[in-house]
Amino acid sequence: MKWVYDGSAAFDEAFDRDGEARAHYRGIVSVLESFTQGEVSRRERLQKLALMDQGITFTVYGEKEGLERIFPFDFVPRIVTAREWERLETGLVQRVTALNLFIADVYGEQKCLRDRVLPPALLLSRREYKRELLEVRPPGGVYTHVVGTDLIRDDRGEFLVLEDNCRCPSGVSYVLENRNLMTRVFPELFGSYPVRPIKDYPNLLLDALLHAAPRTAESPVAVVLSPGIHNSAFFEHSFLAREMGTTLVEGGDLVVEDNHVFMRTTRGRQRVDVVYRRIDEDFLDPLVFRRDSLLGVPGLLNAYRQGNVAIANAPGAGVADDKSVYAFMPELIKYYLGEDARLGQVPTYVGFRREDFAFMREHAAELVIKTTGDSGGYNMLMGPFATRAEIDAYVTRMRREPTNYIAQPLVDLSTHPTYVDGRFEPRRIDLRPFILYGDTVRVLPGGLTRVALRKGSYVVNSSQGGGSKDSWVLAPRRGG
Repeated sequence: MKWVYDGSAAFDEAFDRDGEARAHYRGIVSVLESFTQGEVSRRERLQKLALMDQGITFTVYGEKEGLERIFPFDFVPRIVTAREWERLETGLVQRVTALNLFIADVYGEQKCLRDRVLPPALLLSRREYKRELLEVRPPGGVYTHVVGTDLIRDDRGEFLVLEDNCRCPSGVSYVLENRNLMTRVFPELFGSYPVRPIKDYPNLLLDALLHAAPRTAESPVAVVLSPGIHNSAFFEHSFLAREMGTTLVEGGDLVVEDNHVFMRTTRGRQRVDVVYRRIDEDFLDPLVFRRDSLLGVPGLLNAYRQGNVAIANAPGAGVADDKSVYAFMPELIKYYLGEDARLGQVPTYVGFRREDFAFMREHAAELVIKTTGDSGGYNMLMGPFATRAEIDAYVTRMRREPTNYIAQPLVDLSTHPTYVDGRFEPRRIDLRPFILYGDTVRVLPGGLTRVALRKGSYVVNSSQGGGSKDSWVLAPRRGG
């Protein structure tokens, strides 16, 4: 078995600059080197069969060859040491705490706008800012029940926050299934590693959801609201509903009467207290947002305003996803918590600022430019890899709506050994930990490691040809 170390400027997660395996990867490298090519191929076939049997899929919109695809999985696990994770966990708890305070503020007293921590014109122009929800406080005061924060590691080996996902973060089902798959197909790899378990996530998620329920004295009922089978994350919706022991519903399964939400069942209507929505808020209630929505529940927002139902994540939380708001997160953390941000982030130019936009236009060939509200690797310009014609066309679009764009320098993402055509080759990765906010803030030890399977690619999104890995967080060793 051949391990390829290319000596590039990127930080290699498994090997040091001399090409030697890092201490926490030596066990993995040793076990995998003991396998023959035939044995690895056999297990890889078992892995693919298991993915097909379990129906672990995602949907690619616009693909001619079919909607559903097996989610590509690479069996070389990503390892995070106990010391590294302690720092990440502390930083993520801080960040999610500040995000929740920020959302509560911008829909409440708006102190951060009055104090000019964030330009009012910037926030109020965001598509994700929902004026319909001003002065609406969710049950329990939590807006961000589930957050997926994307982390990258730069060429110095420093973890940086790339973006926050506060609306409907997806991917945790793959985290859990990746671990199940690894324990079945490559059990030997776990032998000498104190890997922290993640199997309790569905119970922790349910606890966080029920903590938000308005009827805390009784037995609250939670449901998972899905757009349906053709949604790209439907596998996850059904998986989480099953694992939590809750009901998976679509909009037509719910009805609102007297500002209370009920679920239609074969035994009649049942009161619903918590809606874990996996629908974008624009489609959540046709009486408030998009009138043409057939996915939502008419009257749901009125029930929410009256405090009779909790919605997770809270409608309006998407304003914290906006990439121009991201640029102000260090200042917002300082403002709300009186602390410096524990996790760094990528320097960001904001099209809202005239001087930033001028720089973005002039240096587009050197920058990664993104629209502020999109995700999944769409509507993005990778300047260093684009043609002159592509850059000019993109800049022309930018001029029409400058405030809708941000730009960042290209960060050389860390690489990780990935099994490709019989060899272990470096491929770029990121990490999406999942954070739950219930009675306290909890971080799942691990997360979704996404990998850019195409050689040289920086785009890890599954919709753009990426795959995933099992993410191991090591427990502190006794006496260590």
